Amino acid sequence: MSDGAGAGAADADSGTDGRRAVVAKRVDSGAADLSEIRQLAAAAGYDVVGELTQTRTEDAAFMFGEGKVAELRDLVRHADADAVIIDNDVGPYQTFNVGGKLPEGVEVVDRFTLILEIFGQRANTRKAQLQVELAELRYELPRAEAKASLAKRDERPGFMGLGEYDESVERDIKRQISGIRDELASIAGKGEARRGQRRDSGVDLVALAGYTNAGKSTLMRRLADELAVDENAERHRDLDTTAESQDMLFTTLGTTTRRAEMEKRDVLLTDTVGFIADLPHWLVESFESTLDSVYRADLVLLVVDASEPVEAMRETLVTSHDTLYERNEAPVVTVFNKIDRLEPGALADKRAALSGVAPDPIAVSAKTGAGVAELRDRVEDELPDWERERLVLPVSDEAMSLVSWVHDHGYVAEETYAGDQVTVDFEAKPSIVARARAKAAEMAAAPAEASA
Repeated sequence: MSDGAGAGAADADSGTDGRRAVVAKRVDSGAADLSEIRQLAAAAGYDVVGELTQTRTEDAAFMFGEGKVAELRDLVRHADADAVIIDNDVGPYQTFNVGGKLPEGVEVVDRFTLILEIFGQRANTRKAQLQVELAELRYELPRAEAKASLAKRDERPGFMGLGEYDESVERDIKRQISGIRDELASIAGKGEARRGQRRDSGVDLVALAGYTNAGKSTLMRRLADELAVDENAERHRDLDTTAESQDMLFTTLGTTTRRAEMEKRDVLLTDTVGFIADLPHWLVESFESTLDSVYRADLVLLVVDASEPVEAMRETLVTSHDTLYERNEAPVVTVFNKIDRLEPGALADKRAALSGVAPDPIAVSAKTGAGVAELRDRVEDELPDWERERLVLPVSDEAMSLVSWVHDHGYVAEETYAGDQVTVDFEAKPSIVARARAKAAEMAAAPAEASA
């Protein structure tokens, strides 16, 4: 067994005026990594003023050993912390027991409560707010009975602002969950209708997926026009051309859709909430409405931070694939981002080491633009095939309207005029080609009917 603790004095002096927190983590074996929980704490507005780790089997009463909890209490006092953030799934009794050993007023926050806190801070649209509320309720539901007991023992209100607990609390939570799901279903239905209208107009839908902080928002700015095309989508500050990309988790929570710049096709690119390690199934499901833009895309770009160590990249890829392939049927293109941070030769080594989980990745730097032109080509290659068609039409107002429509909904390779005819050679989605053929057939039939 091995333990570690530190007061983190440098952090205490260099932080902002936010809440002060000690971060802690227990692992069964090996060394505990606190890098992600420190990032999450910063994203939630905490100043990390101390840290503690322990390597041992889980203690049923305290998560950590009781002696380590005493050490945690002393560290909190020394650092004058307001909260203890535990990078584990801490049960309600464990939370209560640890809190009882800490100075009065010090909050105990587990990993998932912290993530929900961040989500709540980022939720600026009705859909995002509903999804956060749903996640909070789903987190609370299995703990309701235990928390009722704790509330009676400690004479405190329920956790997470749900009020005093009584026999009806579980029923009330289920009722709220049902109502939120109904409202989200209504919002999702409207979103699917908009996606259907876009597909009918010949537009391909491409989704950006990947772990938070992989550079998805930066890549979106590199690929897309400035104008947000979905009037119901949230526009995030980190998508402004004048804004810097923040080195912070969860800078994007809702979805933002923008028109991407491709050579032939009209493509709408959607950026969504980033994945994060060790998210429980109930939390992923709570954001199903947001993830629908990934699951129902024509193509998914899985963005991975190539500056991370190989094993971290491998874990990211495996976890992302588990999330994506559960429901997604669209092709997935892996994008190794941040190659500007790599030493010479490192990219080739990582390609070789990760070929089993990323057999044909495309490497880019969203920051510098390296590889982005190749990524655009790859996107067009991977999207569903278009059909090639050649229409010969009589020159008329109706025909010119059809030619204009084909330009708007496909890629016109050649348009020629000879005498009283116009020939249009174009590529488009099969549905667009079928509609163009039908309109051309109607025009051809109209003179015959008139003469008859």
